[in-house]
Amino acid sequence: MYNIKKLPFAYQDLEPFLSTKTIATHYKKHQVNYLNNLNNLLIKNNYNFSMPLLDLYNNLSYFNIEDQSDILFNLGGVVNHELYWQSINPYQKELPKDLLLEAINNKYESLSNFQNKFNEIAKSLKGSGYVFLVKNEDKELDIVKMANQDNPLLNGQTPLFCLDMWEHAYYLNYQNNKDEYLANFWQIANFKEANDLFNEVNR
Repeated sequence: MYNIKKLPFAYQDLEPFLSTKTIATHYKKHQVNYLNNLNNLLIKNNYNFSMPLLDLYNNLSYFNIEDQSDILFNLGGVVNHELYWQSINPYQKELPKDLLLEAINNKYESLSNFQNKFNEIAKSLKGSGYVFLVKNEDKELDIVKMANQDNPLLNGQTPLFCLDMWEHAYYLNYQNNKDEYLANFWQIANFKEANDLFNEVNR
């Protein structure tokens, strides 16, 4: 079966931006629930867990058609959270650099403009979902919003960095104040994974 990845920080490390209770509940209950549901669906389909998790997106035809939607939803609940955890870190946070910084400056003219555009798209998301920085099919950067647990891989895009906009990600700290959540997000945003992934896909 697939196992949950260890967080890159302790539950309390994101205080005061995100509370210990928020992180613990998010990780131990929400993400674990998605993982358990996914594993159970895959066992039901006699899957041998031979592929890397992300490869499931390209192999949905292996599974019974009546289970594919639930598999996608719970798969997204796992992999979207994994990228989100890599996108925040108060102690080891890294800014965009090298190829990624160059691409951001080419597309958005500055890191500040990129952040403003990211915030704008995040606030335009209706209901639950995520906002992703992606490399699109034209090999350019883009900011996309995805509903629920959808992932940009479904659209042929490579997700590099993301923000969780489900209420369970922020409501205990910010209630309905998305502006404050977004402002504080940039205090803990970490682009190390995005830098590494962007370098990898540009080799």
